[in-house]
Amino acid sequence: MQLGPRVLRLFLNIYPPYLFSRTQVKYISPDWRQCVVELKKSFLTRNYVGTTFGGSLFAAADPIFMLMLIHILGIKNYVIWDKEAKIKYLKPARSTITFHFEITAKDLKNIQSQISRKGKALPQFKVFGIDAAGKTCVEVDKQIYIRKKIKS
Repeated sequence: MQLGPRVLRLFLNIYPPYLFSRTQVKYISPDWRQCVVELKKSFLTRNYVGTTFGGSLFAAADPIFMLMLIHILGIKNYVIWDKEAKIKYLKPARSTITFHFEITAKDLKNIQSQISRKGKALPQFKVFGIDAAGKTCVEVDKQIYIRKKIKS
């Protein structure tokens, strides 16, 4: 069963790892190609030196690209998993951090092309965590594994 964007957004907002870290999915586009996630700074996400804990920053960004692709491509037809992730901390996060996720038509065309040629795709995506002052605090790189399901 696949949920609509509004229902998934509400579900993620009460999902314990998001709820207790004050992470909120603010928006998912009707076509699933855009998503906005916010991580609020709070005593629950503060690290020893008073900035936002890196694990909370990573967790806020972690599942989104995979979930978007599941809904764009369809879980009945494709196997879709997170394959690899890398996070780069560029500046201490001292305020709410906003992540803007996007999967473009070009990304989807490249995925379909790779699957046609190689039987699988390993697309790379990048998202930036931006603070309240508009400064980039974190960069997250994700690689997703995608292949067609084998019909039995």
